[in-house]
Amino acid sequence: MHVAIALFPRFTALDGIGPYEVLQRIPEIDVTFVGHQRGEIRSDNAMLGITCDATFDELRHPDVVVFPGGVGTRTLVEDAEVLDWVRAAHESSRFTTSVCTGSIVLAAAGLLDGLTATTHWSARSELADHGAVAVPDRVVEHLDRRLITAAGVSSGIDMALRLVELLVDRTAAEASQLMIEYDPQPPFDCGSLEAASDEVVARVIEYAASRR
Repeated sequence: MHVAIALFPRFTALDGIGPYEVLQRIPEIDVTFVGHQRGEIRSDNAMLGITCDATFDELRHPDVVVFPGGVGTRTLVEDAEVLDWVRAAHESSRFTTSVCTGSIVLAAAGLLDGLTATTHWSARSELADHGAVAVPDRVVEHLDRRLITAAGVSSGIDMALRLVELLVDRTAAEASQLMIEYDPQPPFDCGSLEAASDEVVARVIEYAASRR
Protein backbone atom coordinates (compact mmCIF):
# COMPACT_ATOMS: atom_id res chain seq x y z
CA MET A 1 0.00 0.00 0.00
CA HIS A 2 1.27 3.43 -0.92
CA VAL A 3 0.62 6.34 1.42
CA ALA A 4 1.25 9.87 0.15
CA ILE A 5 1.86 12.54 2.77
CA ALA A 6 1.69 15.99 1.21
CA LEU A 7 4.38 18.57 1.94
CA PHE A 8 4.31 22.31 1.25
CA PRO A 9 6.11 25.37 2.59
CA ARG A 10 5.13 26.20 6.18
CA PHE A 11 3.53 22.86 6.99
CA THR A 12 3.23 21.84 10.65
CA ALA A 13 5.81 19.11 11.21
CA LEU A 14 3.94 16.78 13.56
CA ASP A 15 0.85 16.88 11.34
CA GLY A 16 2.84 14.83 8.83
CA ILE A 17 5.43 13.11 11.01
CA GLY A 18 2.89 11.83 13.55
CA PRO A 19 0.99 9.77 10.96
CA TYR A 20 4.29 8.81 9.31
CA GLU A 21 5.62 7.29 12.55
CA VAL A 22 2.48 5.18 12.91
CA LEU A 23 2.08 4.09 9.29
CA GLN A 24 5.71 3.33 8.45
CA ARG A 25 5.82 0.68 11.19
CA ILE A 26 3.57 -1.61 9.13
CA PRO A 27 5.49 -3.78 6.61
CA GLU A 28 2.68 -3.61 4.03
CA ILE A 29 2.76 0.20 3.94
CA ASP A 30 5.18 2.42 2.01
CA VAL A 31 5.13 6.13 2.82
CA THR A 32 6.19 8.81 0.34
CA PHE A 33 6.33 12.53 0.98
CA VAL A 34 4.98 14.37 -2.06
CA GLY A 35 4.81 18.02 -3.10
CA HIS A 36 5.10 20.53 -5.89
CA GLN A 37 8.72 19.55 -6.46
CA ARG A 38 11.33 17.20 -5.05
CA GLY A 39 13.71 18.43 -2.41
CA GLU A 40 13.65 19.99 1.02
CA ILE A 41 10.50 21.63 2.32
CA ARG A 42 10.71 23.80 5.42
CA SER A 43 8.15 23.62 8.22
CA ASP A 44 6.01 26.49 9.49
CA ASN A 45 8.75 28.01 11.64
CA ALA A 46 11.48 27.22 9.06
CA MET A 47 13.49 25.38 11.73
CA LEU A 48 12.91 21.93 10.25
CA GLY A 49 13.27 20.62 6.71
CA ILE A 50 11.76 17.40 5.36
CA THR A 51 12.72 15.91 2.00
CA CYS A 52 9.98 15.60 -0.59
CA ASP A 53 10.73 12.44 -2.61
CA ALA A 54 8.09 12.73 -5.34
CA THR A 55 6.00 15.37 -7.05
CA PHE A 56 2.23 15.37 -7.07
CA ASP A 57 2.34 14.33 -10.75
CA GLU A 58 4.59 11.39 -9.96
CA LEU A 59 2.17 9.88 -7.46
CA ARG A 60 -1.29 10.58 -8.79
CA HIS A 61 -3.09 7.56 -7.35
CA PRO A 62 -1.85 6.61 -3.87
CA ASP A 63 -3.83 4.17 -1.78
CA VAL A 64 -3.99 6.68 1.07
CA VAL A 65 -3.66 10.47 1.16
CA VAL A 66 -2.59 12.28 4.33
CA PHE A 67 -2.80 16.06 4.02
CA PRO A 68 -1.16 17.88 6.96
CA GLY A 69 -1.98 21.37 8.11
CA GLY A 70 -0.01 24.47 8.88
CA VAL A 71 0.06 28.14 7.96
CA GLY A 72 0.94 27.17 4.40
CA THR A 73 -2.50 25.68 3.76
CA ARG A 74 -3.95 29.17 3.49
CA THR A 75 -2.49 29.63 0.00
CA LEU A 76 -3.19 26.06 -1.09
CA VAL A 77 -6.94 26.64 -1.12
CA GLU A 78 -6.38 28.54 -4.37
CA ASP A 79 -3.62 26.29 -5.74
CA ALA A 80 -5.09 24.53 -8.78
CA GLU A 81 -2.30 21.94 -8.92
CA VAL A 82 -2.86 20.87 -5.33
CA LEU A 83 -6.65 20.84 -5.55
CA ASP A 84 -6.59 18.85 -8.80
CA TRP A 85 -4.22 16.34 -7.22
CA VAL A 86 -6.45 15.93 -4.16
CA ARG A 87 -9.49 15.31 -6.34
CA ALA A 88 -7.67 12.88 -8.65
CA ALA A 89 -6.07 10.99 -5.77
CA HIS A 90 -9.38 10.68 -3.96
CA GLU A 91 -11.05 9.10 -6.99
CA SER A 92 -9.06 5.90 -6.45
CA SER A 93 -7.75 6.15 -2.88
CA ARG A 94 -8.83 3.78 -0.19
CA PHE A 95 -8.86 6.71 2.21
CA THR A 96 -8.24 10.43 1.92
CA THR A 97 -7.35 12.00 5.24
CA SER A 98 -6.21 15.25 6.80
CA VAL A 99 -4.68 16.60 9.97
CA CYS A 100 -5.31 20.07 11.39
CA THR A 101 -5.93 22.66 8.63
CA GLY A 102 -5.28 20.05 5.96
CA SER A 103 -9.04 19.55 6.08
CA ILE A 104 -9.48 23.06 4.69
CA VAL A 105 -7.61 21.93 1.57
CA LEU A 106 -9.85 18.87 1.26
CA ALA A 107 -12.85 21.15 1.65
CA ALA A 108 -11.54 23.60 -0.94
CA ALA A 109 -11.22 20.65 -3.33
CA GLY A 110 -14.93 19.93 -2.80
CA LEU A 111 -14.51 16.69 -0.87
CA LEU A 112 -16.24 17.85 2.33
CA ASP A 113 -19.28 19.72 1.02
CA GLY A 114 -22.02 19.41 3.61
CA LEU A 115 -20.07 16.88 5.68
CA THR A 116 -18.96 17.14 9.27
CA ALA A 117 -15.21 17.56 9.57
CA THR A 118 -12.65 18.75 12.07
CA THR A 119 -9.54 20.92 12.16
CA HIS A 120 -7.48 22.91 14.62
CA TRP A 121 -9.81 24.82 16.93
CA SER A 122 -8.56 28.18 15.66
CA ALA A 123 -9.55 27.36 12.06
CA ARG A 124 -13.07 25.99 12.43
CA SER A 125 -14.64 29.06 10.84
CA GLU A 126 -12.31 28.79 7.84
CA LEU A 127 -13.27 25.15 7.41
CA ALA A 128 -16.95 26.10 7.47
CA ASP A 129 -16.30 28.83 4.91
CA HIS A 130 -15.26 26.10 2.46
CA GLY A 131 -18.47 24.12 2.75
CA ALA A 132 -17.82 21.66 5.57
CA VAL A 133 -19.70 21.47 8.86
CA ALA A 134 -16.95 22.14 11.40
CA VAL A 135 -17.17 20.13 14.63
CA PRO A 136 -14.84 20.01 17.66
CA ASP A 137 -14.31 16.23 17.55
CA ARG A 138 -10.75 14.86 17.62
CA VAL A 139 -11.30 12.53 14.63
CA VAL A 140 -14.26 12.53 12.22
CA GLU A 141 -14.92 9.60 9.89
CA HIS A 142 -17.08 9.25 6.80
CA LEU A 143 -16.12 5.74 5.83
CA ASP A 144 -18.73 5.55 3.08
CA ARG A 145 -16.97 8.52 1.46
CA ARG A 146 -13.48 7.19 2.37
CA LEU A 147 -12.75 10.40 4.29
CA ILE A 148 -11.20 10.94 7.73
CA THR A 149 -10.27 14.30 9.23
CA ALA A 150 -8.29 14.86 12.42
CA ALA A 151 -8.13 17.98 14.57
CA GLY A 152 -4.94 19.74 15.61
CA VAL A 153 -1.44 18.26 15.37
CA SER A 154 -1.31 15.34 17.83
CA SER A 155 -4.71 14.01 16.74
CA GLY A 156 -3.01 12.86 13.54
CA ILE A 157 -1.49 10.01 15.55
CA ASP A 158 -4.95 8.87 16.63
CA MET A 159 -6.19 9.12 13.06
CA ALA A 160 -3.25 7.11 11.73
CA LEU A 161 -3.80 4.34 14.27
CA ARG A 162 -7.42 4.13 13.14
CA LEU A 163 -6.20 4.00 9.53
CA VAL A 164 -3.98 1.02 10.32
CA GLU A 165 -6.96 -0.74 11.87
CA LEU A 166 -9.03 -0.10 8.74
CA LEU A 167 -6.25 -1.04 6.30
CA VAL A 168 -4.88 -4.07 8.14
CA ASP A 169 -6.51 -4.99 11.46
CA ARG A 170 -6.77 -3.95 15.09
CA THR A 171 -3.78 -6.00 16.17
CA ALA A 172 -1.59 -4.19 13.63
CA ALA A 173 -2.82 -0.85 14.94
CA GLU A 174 -2.13 -1.84 18.52
CA ALA A 175 1.31 -3.15 17.55
CA SER A 176 2.13 0.19 15.94
CA GLN A 177 0.87 2.00 19.04
CA LEU A 178 3.12 -0.11 21.24
CA MET A 179 6.13 0.33 18.95
CA ILE A 180 5.94 4.10 19.30
CA GLU A 181 4.98 3.74 22.98
CA TYR A 182 2.01 6.03 22.46
CA ASP A 183 0.53 6.12 25.95
CA PRO A 184 -0.41 9.77 26.52
CA GLN A 185 -0.38 10.97 30.11
CA PRO A 186 0.14 14.73 29.79
CA PRO A 187 0.95 16.72 32.91
CA PHE A 188 -1.82 19.23 32.11
CA ASP A 189 -5.45 18.95 31.05
CA CYS A 190 -5.33 21.75 28.50
CA GLY A 191 -5.27 19.99 25.16
CA SER A 192 -8.57 21.35 23.84
CA LEU A 193 -10.14 24.77 23.58
CA GLU A 194 -12.95 23.63 25.85
CA ALA A 195 -10.47 22.73 28.62
CA ALA A 196 -8.32 25.87 28.35
CA SER A 197 -8.62 28.98 30.50
CA ASP A 198 -8.91 32.45 28.99
CA GLU A 199 -5.36 33.15 30.16
CA VAL A 200 -4.00 30.16 28.23
CA VAL A 201 -5.94 31.08 25.09
CA ALA A 202 -4.57 34.62 25.28
CA ARG A 203 -1.02 33.24 25.51
CA VAL A 204 -1.62 31.03 22.48
CA ILE A 205 -2.78 34.04 20.47
CA GLU A 206 0.27 36.01 21.61
CA TYR A 207 2.68 33.24 20.62
CA ALA A 208 0.98 32.64 17.27
CA ALA A 209 1.10 36.34 16.39
CA SER A 210 4.83 36.51 17.11
CA ARG A 211 5.58 33.77 14.54
CA ARG A 212 3.72 35.16 11.56
